[in-house]
Amino acid sequence: MSAPPAAAAAPAALVAPHIVALSLALLLGLQPVTTDLYLPALPLLAADLAAPMSATQLTMSALILAFGLAQLVWGPVADRWGRRPVLLGSLALFVLASVGAALAPSIGVLVGWRVAQGATMAAAVVCARAMVRDLYEPHQGTHVMSKGLSGLGLIALSSPVLGGVLAAASGWRAALAAVAAIGLATLVFVWRALPETNTRRNPQATRVGPLARTAAGVLRHPTFVAWAVLTSCTYGGLFTILASSSFVYIRVLGLSPAAYGVALGAGSVAYMAGTFACRHWLPRHGLTGTVRRGALFSLAGGLGLSAVAWADAATVWAVLVPHCLFTFAHGIHQPCGQTGAVGPFPHAAGVASALAGFVLAVTAFAVGLWLGVAIDDTVCPMAYTVGFWSAATALVAWTLVQRHGVPRGALKAA
Repeated sequence: MSAPPAAAAAPAALVAPHIVALSLALLLGLQPVTTDLYLPALPLLAADLAAPMSATQLTMSALILAFGLAQLVWGPVADRWGRRPVLLGSLALFVLASVGAALAPSIGVLVGWRVAQGATMAAAVVCARAMVRDLYEPHQGTHVMSKGLSGLGLIALSSPVLGGVLAAASGWRAALAAVAAIGLATLVFVWRALPETNTRRNPQATRVGPLARTAAGVLRHPTFVAWAVLTSCTYGGLFTILASSSFVYIRVLGLSPAAYGVALGAGSVAYMAGTFACRHWLPRHGLTGTVRRGALFSLAGGLGLSAVAWADAATVWAVLVPHCLFTFAHGIHQPCGQTGAVGPFPHAAGVASALAGFVLAVTAFAVGLWLGVAIDDTVCPMAYTVGFWSAATALVAWTLVQRHGVPRGALKAA
């Protein structure tokens, strides 16, 4: 029997492991850079542009909605034309949108540029997740993804700290200018170091009929449903923290923007610790057992925050500890969920990645709309909303994921 082609036999050999991990960290890291880095500047931005709370929240929620919708386009395009050309073009547009955001003269213009940021950032995240499926089987991919997300944790850790320092020193525009600079650095890295990973391009991927059939098959697959719902629930809680914590820590608890950046950075340290715990538990407990254990920390964080709000006992430490418990669990759920959702679809990884990202983004957009109405001068909106999502995450981890989390066969491209 003749040997199969090299690319089919060992696709991981296309890219050195350290390049894969660094690529994942940079590409997936654009999301926390685009959201977390400007969070310490959000109250300054609202004051400078005389923007109401609803409009200020829209700079976050509109970005996330665009991010989700655009994934539905970028996923099939990357399956058809490859990851590399999509990444190079979208990253160039991301840099332009980030410069526009930094120079925006009004809240309406800023929201428009944030929509453009979200739409272009979506390609980086879709291609990063699909790239893991291009190169690795699901169990290997989860291990590699957790390494990349550890790097993302470093980026998430430094982003609010950098944003707080820049906001305090030079205002909110400097924080958004830093996003443009990081996007440019990522573009240069991809151009210089990352080859094409999609060796199974699907010429039918962008045709409406085959695309609709493939998408329907993905959405009906119980393994996809289980992992996509899990990642959406845990991200719903994380997005609640991202969208409301600057007002809680700065306005309610009295921290400076720089000190708030440190507090948010502590949550990122906990997130990184969660990715390490994920890698430690995977060989012993597998995907489903790992998230079953992670759900305990999700629930502890959400219920802890809710208890602080109910007892009217809010202090920086009383809020920060359960905040970190929740982000620790998020670092466990995300590597498992992101690889689990695309695991059954080696020939449609872009479509599966896009659909999972879309579900997540719609969840975050709904949370943003809710917080725009609910945020007040207490910790209650943040605490009770995180509590809700922590309970939802635990429920999904202990039911749907345990029943359907292990793929039972791959879906073939339409």
